[in-house]
Amino acid sequence: MDSLSMKPEEIEVESFRIIDTEAGDHGWPSSEWQIVRRAIHTSADFEYAQSLVFSDDAVEKAIAALKSGAGIVTDTNMALSGISKPRLTQWGCPVTCHVADTDVAQNATAEGITRSIAAMRKAVANPKNRIFVIGNAPTALFELLRLVETGAAHPALIIGLPVGFVGAEESKNALAAGGHDIPFITNIGRKGGSNVAAAVVNALSILAAA
Repeated sequence: MDSLSMKPEEIEVESFRIIDTEAGDHGWPSSEWQIVRRAIHTSADFEYAQSLVFSDDAVEKAIAALKSGAGIVTDTNMALSGISKPRLTQWGCPVTCHVADTDVAQNATAEGITRSIAAMRKAVANPKNRIFVIGNAPTALFELLRLVETGAAHPALIIGLPVGFVGAEESKNALAAGGHDIPFITNIGRKGGSNVAAAVVNALSILAAA
């Protein structure tokens, strides 16, 4: 079929068919594969089939958090925009990003910290925020882990997929090392991004709605 004449939903179906074919015998459990294949779909990068890491029962716990109406916080407005909201409304899950808030900028300047750090501190102050989605800033992930260690944050799920050359891989390694008893989805290496982080949320919401 000519791709120019295909409807958006037909393109998506064909894209996933191609991914499934090229991935072959990938070895992922069914629910986790739905997340991995969507990360591949949004990035066209099959390396995620090897680099994504899930804590035990992360998918099941994430679905439970969504169905309980957990607030979702992103570290960038790009990730915020990439998350599909209609499915989340049935559970009353608000989706927010504080990085561009005026008070966050003021606090960051006053304290000499990044806005990503200040945004995480604001986010954890709201107990309704239970799912944290980090696709850009390693400092946000490092700060969130610090807040968990001090008892100031109690996430139901951390999606940690910051991208870059400075701190990204290290922050994800710290998340994957465990020791904090927080469900997580992350990957090993420098790759990541707001688009991939949003894709993981979308895959989870599709699974929850099934």
